[in-house]
Amino acid sequence: MLLAVVALIAGLALLVWSADRFVDGAAATAKYAGMPPLLIGMLIVGFGTSAPEMVVSAMAAADGNPALALGNAYGSNITNIALILGLVALLSPIAVHSQVLRKELPILMLVTLFAGWLLFDHQLNSFDAMCLLGVFFVLMGWSVWQGMRNPQDALATEMQDELADSGKMTLKQAIIWLLVGLVLLIIASRMLVYGAVFIAQSLGVSDLVIGLTVVAVGTSLPELASSLIAIKKGEHDIALGNVIGSNLFNTLAVVGIAAAIEPMAVDAVVLTRDWTLMAVLTAAVFVMGYGYKKQGRINRLEGAILLAVFIGYTGYLISTVIS
Repeated sequence: MLLAVVALIAGLALLVWSADRFVDGAAATAKYAGMPPLLIGMLIVGFGTSAPEMVVSAMAAADGNPALALGNAYGSNITNIALILGLVALLSPIAVHSQVLRKELPILMLVTLFAGWLLFDHQLNSFDAMCLLGVFFVLMGWSVWQGMRNPQDALATEMQDELADSGKMTLKQAIIWLLVGLVLLIIASRMLVYGAVFIAQSLGVSDLVIGLTVVAVGTSLPELASSLIAIKKGEHDIALGNVIGSNLFNTLAVVGIAAAIEPMAVDAVVLTRDWTLMAVLTAAVFVMGYGYKKQGRINRLEGAILLAVFIGYTGYLISTVIS
């Protein structure tokens, strides 16, 4: 048990550090390759911070623990909105300027509803996986097209400033950090999955609950760190973009990859409890962030409510384990 606990803690720490190095290397490499700042922000940073969820879920599915993979994806989405956006908005209200984000918020809502529809038969098979991954690649193409049409978007300006502030990394250094970060990410994910599964089996806790709590919070730490840094610099669109991009990636790519590796039976409670909360939180962000005729804004009160929801949800999951 002690070895499993050490593997879990060390895996989480290494996961956060390696994910940060991976994103920095990927962003700098993309900059040298001539990729526009907006696309770097939307694709490299937004989805790069979801690399931990992808690698952990893929390894969990390959090891025959698909419930851990699904719990990780949905738990990360709940953590991203309730914990990260809640905490960030509590510290500094989030103003939504980016037209790209205002267009992606409705898409995130539709994708969440689509994911719920696939769960109605209480399974995710190979066909469901192909549907999820197909929608993901279509959205990637749409994001690129939107980014090229809006080169002066607020997110692009913030990302350009962020890249300028990140220091002058040479191309060689960028590639090295990209590769080192990726290798360490895989090693950290293997340690994390081993520790989480061993502890869950030893304590009689389900893989789903471990995925929804410890693993989900751990793999969401890169998004938390990048969002806190962004909001400190006044880069509100990057903070919100991290969450939107990560949740799209988790719902479509992370679950899709896991289901493609190992088709899974889905417990009814995932739909009635976890997906439902994820959908309600997504709808709340849509309403708060979209703003309709005025600028969207997530204020401190709304941030406190989101944070309270996260604490209540996590407390309920822990109570089901204790009881």
